[in-house]
Order: sequence, then C-alpha cells, then structure tokens
Amino acid sequence: MAGSDSANVTQEALGGPAGPCTMVIFGAGGDLTKRLLIPAIYNLAAGRLLPEHFAIVGVSIEPFTTEQFREQATKDIHQFATCAVQDESWNWFVKRIYYACGDFHDANLYVKLKDTLGQTEKEQGTQGNCLFYLATSPEFFPVVVQQLGAAGLTEQEDEKWKRVVIEKPFGHDLPSAIALNKTVRAALEEKQVYRIDHYLGKETVQNILAFRFANGIFEPVWNRRYVDHVQVTVAEQLGVEQRGGYYETAGALRDMVPNHIFQLITLCAMEPPISFEADAVHDEQSKILRAIQPFSPETAFSQAVRGQYGEGTIDGMQVAGYRSEPRVAPNSQTPTYVALALHIDNWRWAGVPFYLRTGKRMARRATQVVIRFRRPPFVLFRKTHVEKLAPNEIVINIQPDEGISLNFEAKVPGPVVRLGAVNMKFEYSDYFGSTPQTGYETLIYDCMMGDPTLFQRADMVEASWTVVQPILDAWRATPAGDFPNYGAGSWGPEGANELLRRDGREWRDPTIDNATHYDASPASDNK
Repeated sequence: MAGSDSANVTQEALGGPAGPCTMVIFGAGGDLTKRLLIPAIYNLAAGRLLPEHFAIVGVSIEPFTTEQFREQATKDIHQFATCAVQDESWNWFVKRIYYACGDFHDANLYVKLKDTLGQTEKEQGTQGNCLFYLATSPEFFPVVVQQLGAAGLTEQEDEKWKRVVIEKPFGHDLPSAIALNKTVRAALEEKQVYRIDHYLGKETVQNILAFRFANGIFEPVWNRRYVDHVQVTVAEQLGVEQRGGYYETAGALRDMVPNHIFQLITLCAMEPPISFEADAVHDEQSKILRAIQPFSPETAFSQAVRGQYGEGTIDGMQVAGYRSEPRVAPNSQTPTYVALALHIDNWRWAGVPFYLRTGKRMARRATQVVIRFRRPPFVLFRKTHVEKLAPNEIVINIQPDEGISLNFEAKVPGPVVRLGAVNMKFEYSDYFGSTPQTGYETLIYDCMMGDPTLFQRADMVEASWTVVQPILDAWRATPAGDFPNYGAGSWGPEGANELLRRDGREWRDPTIDNATHYDASPASDNK
C-alpha cells in the first residue's frame, strides 16, 4: 500500500480502504482531472484509503501513451497537490495509472478501453469493479453513457460492480435534464449513477445534518415558530476568467442554484430522515424541493433578481466588466448574479422566507448559511437603556473558513442595563486541525464504497429544475434593460437589497464576524 506519510484524508476520518477497483476518468487531459481529481485520489492513497488492488485509466483525445500520461501526471501533482508529495506514496500511485486515447464518439475507443480494463484486472487485481468518472464537457455526458452501455461496460455480473459519476451541470434546463435522465436510465440502473456536486464534499456542508440532529438544543427551535428567515450566500470574487464561452450558455442561475444552493437549502430545511441511508436522506431532500412554491411569470420578477457585473475594483485592482471578458458577447444578457426569495410550503417552514444570492466578482469570496431567529418581546427592556433587541443568528460558514458561530445578546458590564452582541465561534481548524483537501476526497471514496448519500438522485435533479424553469423562461422572454447593474467588488445589484428591504429585512454582511452591536454605547435615558 501507499507510504506511511501523514495525509489530508485519514482512515479515522472515513473508514477502512475501499475494495478493489479501477477508476476510469473520461476527460483525463482536462483541468478538473489534473487540478482536483488526481490530487484527491492521491490524498486517499496517502491516507491508506485506496485498496492495494487499484488502478486509474485516463481516457481523452490527447495522443498520450501510458508512460507519457504518467510523466504528465507526475508534473501536475507537484503543482496542484494540497500537501507535500511523498516519493514512496507517489511511486506506488503512478505505477497504477494507465491511458487510453480516442474520440468519445468512436466505438473503437470503448473496445480499446475494455482491453485496458482487462489489463488492469490482470496486472493490478482490480477484480473487474469499475468506477467511470465523466470529467468532460456536459455535451459528452449522454455520448459516453450510451457508448459504455453499447459496449457492455456497465453490465454488472458475477458480483462485479460498475458505477458512473456525472459532474454538474446535469442538464441546462428541465427538458434537457429529463432527456439526460432518460438516456442514463437506458444504460444504467439508478443505483449505479452518482451525480456529483463537489460542494457536498465540504466538511461543513456534511456537518449540517450532524449539527441539527445530533444536538438536542438546536432542532427544537429549527422551525417557523422561532426562525424569522434563512439566508444563503454563495459569493465568488473571481470573474469568469477564461470560461466565458461556457458561462454564456449557463449564467449564475443555471450554474449555481439547481445544484450547489438547493443542496444547502434541502439539508437545512429537510425533516429528520429515519436513517442516514441514501434513499432515506434523498426522500426528505426531495420533499423540500417539491414543497417550494412555484414561480409564476409575475413572481419570476418580483421574487427573483438578476444582475451582471460591470467594471470595478477588487483588492485595490481595477477589473473589467463581464461584457469585456474573453468570449463574451458585447451586449450579453447572461446574468452573473441571482437573488431569490423562496417559500417552502410545509408545516415546519410555512411563512419563513429563504433568501439566496450568488454572484461573481463580489466583494469577498464567501459561502455561508444564516439562520436568523425571531426577536423576543421588547417589553422587559422598555425602561432601560436598551433601544432594541438584536436577532440571534446561527451562521454556518462553508468557505473560506469552515465553521459555525452563534450570535446572541449579553449585558454590557456596568450599573445600567445595556446589551452587546456576543459571538461564540467554532472553526474546524481549531478543533480538528488543518486538513487541506480538494473537496473531492470524501465523494470519490463514497463512490468506491457504494454510498450515494451525498449525491443527487434523478427525481431531485428534475425537481430542482422544475423550480427554476419558470424564472429561466421569464428572463429569456424579457431581456434585462439595466445590465451591467452592479460593479465588480460590490455585493450585487440594488434590486437584491430591495428584495429583503420590502420585507423589513437586510442581507448579513459575510465579512463581519460578530453580530451588529446595537446598544454598545449609551442611549438617551428612556426610563
């Protein structure tokens, strides 16, 4: 097995090594593979979580030989690894890498792949178990799945398992998602399909369920009686960089909401599952998605805000607007920002709005969920120096600093009654040490172990697209007349602030650690 060096992922964190298998990566010559997948698999190897009988087969159009691909992987791992690469671990790892060159549309590629899989089974003892990872452009998803099925590579017999991992986006609207699901079902059983969302590989996302259901002090108040509203912010400081061609076909709504953000919302809003078995968790997530109030043509504008960034300043540097980015149309209507007000029609959340926002070129990189509670009655403090009571908050920080904080009020020391905000903060790095990861380690490991809990089921994908499809239709029918409507380095368009302001609320600034200090200074005597 791999060397004994310390690793980013440990056996204690996950469990024992996975069983024998070959991981086939379609799109092995792309950025996702070299920047994230190979480093993540190496971390599993260094953490002794890969089986002794393991192999990787890279599949791509680039004309590499196996030896050339191994040499390229060795160069890449030293550039993109999340920790120091140990020679003993890498030497074990790189000997298990193979390569098959070809066009994804060409049936001959899959004949060649079958031969290569036979070679890995003979040389590495992988026992015929295969994990096919589609790290390709979305246009190739149905092509590869159909070809794998036609070649008989997805058939499971003699207790040999075959699984397929599909990267997001899973479709670009509701009809395409339904069509892709249909194609996948023709070649695979649902239990063979792992629709991956790397956000669910983050520890804090996974910790949402533990935080809610393993602590008796939180779940009793996690409902409409005590919660005023919920905010989800996924802010990116980067622009589209060199991905303008892709982003023009996607935009913020398609790119982030049906997958990343809805996953966060379902984990925060779902009922307790009867177990942590995949179907039990997915059933409860699916119920939340189906309970979201549908958007009408009118609410697609009153409850949804779109934005596109113009030029601005970030960290003291001038940056270009979206329409000036490479491969972006000069009059582009693609939104780089979206804010929504969602309402979940069930017993737990009726009347509690869920506000979400996501955008590029924001003031800071931040992903957080804010549970803001209702204010208590003020009557007790009427004849004191307290002017108003601040709402309590639970803030779940997903990135860049993973952790959870609880904001509440305490009395400021002194002879008069004044209140100050207190912040109780937990950070993963303080309690469990720093474990830099790519975000894919747990997910890849779960795929090998056959645990689909952190992946999307077909009905969840279609339910997510059902929510956003009316917004896509309305925005396509009525072009935005004010793009660009927010400057790079800001927190988005004014319409997003108005979305909350008309409900008497405001967005929480993700850069502020503590709750606002409402009454830290003396107020006029109101006794």
